[in-house]
Formats: sequence, structure tokens, C-alpha cells
Amino acid sequence: MSGGFGGASALGRRRFLVISTAAVGLPLPISGFASGLLPGLAPAGAGTTSTVGLTVNGERRSAAVDNRTSLLDLLREHLGLPGTKKGCDQGACGACTVLVDERRVNSCLTFAVMHDGARVTTIEGLARGDRLHPLQEAFIDHDGLQCGYCTPGQIVSGVACIAEGHARSREEIREWMSGNLCRCGAYTNIVTAIEQTAKGA
Repeated sequence: MSGGFGGASALGRRRFLVISTAAVGLPLPISGFASGLLPGLAPAGAGTTSTVGLTVNGERRSAAVDNRTSLLDLLREHLGLPGTKKGCDQGACGACTVLVDERRVNSCLTFAVMHDGARVTTIEGLARGDRLHPLQEAFIDHDGLQCGYCTPGQIVSGVACIAEGHARSREEIREWMSGNLCRCGAYTNIVTAIEQTAKGA
């Protein structure tokens, strides 16, 4: 008996399920997907090393990295700045948000070599000595941090949101902060913290 799935015999269906289940368990070739990259998406010279020089939080820093290294991994693994978090590693959660030349960037989605010479601000660069940034203080005041994992990206993105002039209403803040996710659901508190800081700016 032949035909579509509906016309297959019971034996045919069982055979199909056995074969397809076995195929799912087969190892896939991963050499072309190094560092989560699809073939053809790696920068020119992938697999080679380049020296990347950045001004990070006002300090000139440099590191020799593989050309496929993300800006996130450069900051965390090469420059010793673990405040920027690796969440989804796919640009969907915003935990890795930093400022590059004053613009918000998901640092997991961009190669470090693309930002040679850039100015980067991470969560570590917002405070001035022992004095927290006003938005950091507001997050504490309004319990906007909760578990804290998304907090660095939320705060860095919130600082940019205010600087961009997108904090004129709670609705506008929600819209311009929508790229940053909070697993604890502290969104109301985060919006309040940004709103308070914007009013005092």
C-alpha cells in the first residue's frame, strides 16, 4: 500500500519512525558551525588572529583574538569584564548589551575585530568610583534587579534609552526597552527606575 502518510501501512509507519528517530540521533558535522556561525558568515581570515584595540570604560585595552571572537567573549574572557552577561547568545535577550560609540549593541552578535578603535562602555564603566550611576541607584530603590542576571544589560540599555530621548513616557520606555528580557518579570520596576532617572537627568 502506498500513497501519502495517511495511506502508509502500519509496518511502513513503524519503519519510517525507526529510521527518522535514528537519524535524529546521528552526530552532525559541526566544523562549519564553529563559534555558532553558519558557513559563509565568518569574517575574512576566520581562524586567524588579530589584535583588537578598544577604549573600554575610558581605558585603552587590546587583546589578540581569533577573528571569530564575539565582542562579548572579548570583554568577558580576554579583558576580564564579566559584568556583561551571556544569556541566549543569539541576540534575543539583551543580557549582553553594551554601548559602542554610545550606541546600544548586542555584543554576542558582533565580531570584536569589527570594533577596532571603538569606545565601549560596559556595566563596569557606569559607576564613578564608589558612586553608582543614578540608574543603578534607581534599580536598587525600585527593586528592578531581582535575580540580577539581566540587570547589567537592562541598565546599560536604560542609560542609552534616556540619552536617546526615548524615556518621555512609560509606554515609550517599554517600547525602547523591549529588546531586553527579564526572567523575573520585573518590568514594571525597571520602567519606574528608568522613568525616575530620566526625570532627574
